[in-house]
Amino acid sequence: MTTPDSSEARARAVVVQTLPLFEMMRMRAATTARRHAERGFASPERESTLRWVNQFTHTHRRIGPDDREVVSPNNDTVFSNAWLDLSAGPVVIDSPDMGERYWSLGLLDAWTNPFAYIGRRTTGNRPQRTLVHGPRWSGPTPPGITHTVAAPGSDVWLIGRILVDDDGPDAERVRALQLQLRITRPDGSDAAMRVDTALDGRSTQVPSAALYQLTVQAALQGNPPPAGESLAWSDVDADQLAHLLPQVYEELRRQEQPHALGGGWAIALAVRTHWGCDHHTRARVARNFIGALGIDEAMYPTAEVDADGRPLDGARAYELRFPPGQGPKVGAFWSLTVYRRSDCLLVANPIGRHSIGDRTPGLRHEPDGSLVIRMQATDPGDGMNWLPTPPDGLFYVVLRLYQPHADHLENRFRYPPLRRIA
Repeated sequence: MTTPDSSEARARAVVVQTLPLFEMMRMRAATTARRHAERGFASPERESTLRWVNQFTHTHRRIGPDDREVVSPNNDTVFSNAWLDLSAGPVVIDSPDMGERYWSLGLLDAWTNPFAYIGRRTTGNRPQRTLVHGPRWSGPTPPGITHTVAAPGSDVWLIGRILVDDDGPDAERVRALQLQLRITRPDGSDAAMRVDTALDGRSTQVPSAALYQLTVQAALQGNPPPAGESLAWSDVDADQLAHLLPQVYEELRRQEQPHALGGGWAIALAVRTHWGCDHHTRARVARNFIGALGIDEAMYPTAEVDADGRPLDGARAYELRFPPGQGPKVGAFWSLTVYRRSDCLLVANPIGRHSIGDRTPGLRHEPDGSLVIRMQATDPGDGMNWLPTPPDGLFYVVLRLYQPHADHLENRFRYPPLRRIA
């Protein structure tokens, strides 16, 4: 006999399982383009939910303190974003010669699994043509294709990052590279399609039961549960959704569950290409860190407290000391970025520096080879590697590791403690 408690537990499990699917559809509505460069707006109606998919949108400058759309933004790369709809057949992604520059196009399926990558680490930096197809497609590989990616479903989020060194000449060089990224059909025709996202992507509130139900049901048509997963979607009714959605969203917001690394450091997530059966972590990341790529591409150790467990405070000064030869071990580059705790955004400062890392001009090492980074609101004086912090209130820092070495991936790296100083 089914009890009310067991029925609710099953319904809650289904909400946790499907929440990433809803959040990905919400992100699609928020980040796809309303306007096509040649074919105009997807709809003349301003409030329409029609959008263009299978085309890139770009940011051509690094995010700064005046940008408020993205929380904990990186200050190292610019972004090129695209949503692929493979329901009408495969697409071809053309990318130019990137020289020696770091770049990546991470592909996430509709369940937030970062299942494939194009870029420096996986496919190199030379010009390439990548065929991306859905699970129902079969056919000969078109001529000139250098790589083929089989997507598990019809909807794919493609998140592109390209390293940029400044907001001037190098940003212009990167802009030219971004504009050479193309999405076409195998015959060379424009792949852009109109889709009705049926969502207001600007809203980050808990969705209504009706909207959640309609969105998940529609997304399931082209994106069945990952292999090995069963989904009892029909067992959940609208009343249960209305009751459970606010609870589950709030629980996921509060339960960050980071993995402690010592010295004040923790890492919030550690996925490679698939979340497997860990539905709870997958849902938590979809709610709080959606778009996260696998740790082979990048890792993000984060510190909100010092080595003694005290919250990082803008009224204090801190030191991070990497001993000789014991700095971050990466195949691309690393950076340390500071954010205000109250809103998770970058903060304006007198020298316009929001991150510091192995590419920072004038980075100074101690006579013994140590690298010391001083984090404080006021200038610590000449000869110091200064990362300015907010003048008041709490803050946190993120250590971004692009193409981390095995020491990081296997949790063998000893992260230096964040020490409060006088």
